[in-house]
Amino acid sequence: GVSGVFTAYAAKHYFSEMEYLDIVDCNAGDHGKAFATNFNPEINIREITQNGRYFSEGQWVVTKPLEIHAPLTYPNIGPRESYLLYHEELESLVQNFPSIKRARFWMTFGQEYLTHLRVIQNIGMARIDEVEYNGTKIVPLQFLKAVLPNPQDLGENYHGETSIGCRISGKDKEGKPFTYYIYNNCSHEAAYRETGMQAVSYTTGVPAMAGAMMFLTGKWVKPGVHNVEEFNPDPFLEVIAAQGLPWHEVVGGDLEVDKI
Repeated sequence: GVSGVFTAYAAKHYFSEMEYLDIVDCNAGDHGKAFATNFNPEINIREITQNGRYFSEGQWVVTKPLEIHAPLTYPNIGPRESYLLYHEELESLVQNFPSIKRARFWMTFGQEYLTHLRVIQNIGMARIDEVEYNGTKIVPLQFLKAVLPNPQDLGENYHGETSIGCRISGKDKEGKPFTYYIYNNCSHEAAYRETGMQAVSYTTGVPAMAGAMMFLTGKWVKPGVHNVEEFNPDPFLEVIAAQGLPWHEVVGGDLEVDKI
């Protein structure tokens, strides 16, 4: 939910109209394994191997898996090849902020990871349909999950950082062209020292806790079903900053994504 809250914060404090939104998700860490996923392998591999999808001028555009990619520069990390994926938060963001003309989601992958993934697909281990083996029906991807390293065991040897943020352009409160980048970096080593888990788990767990706190303290309560970007972003961002995920802003910088 952080990307939704980041977007809401930008809308509240900086923009009269947000026109272009790019959510960027970089994991520049190294866990020393030949191949491992940072969260549930089944979900992770299915997410990456499905078609890409992004919003443009009122329509959803479908791309081939990992078809669109480009190097983006991440704070304290440097350039990393970033791939356009479908991510579900785009669905509600373009509805709740109708001035958005284009919304995309990007994630980084190393070449070794992509090579392993290609082999997994080529030999049929990414299949999600049942096959029969020795008289028992199994799903190849679920079997693969059973033999891959457990994501929660990666933290001890994980080094480097993650960087998650939103790069937004549009018109500021005075109607002038404006660019804005809000992001958080998280250290795998620091996350492990505090919790025994790696940074991907940390950046997933802390925001979930903060969202629950918003509800329980009455800061995010109103009738109906709502997504996180429909509430006041300020108290949520105060909590995550105090609980280990400080966030940063770049105002008026080069977002890079307008060239893609």
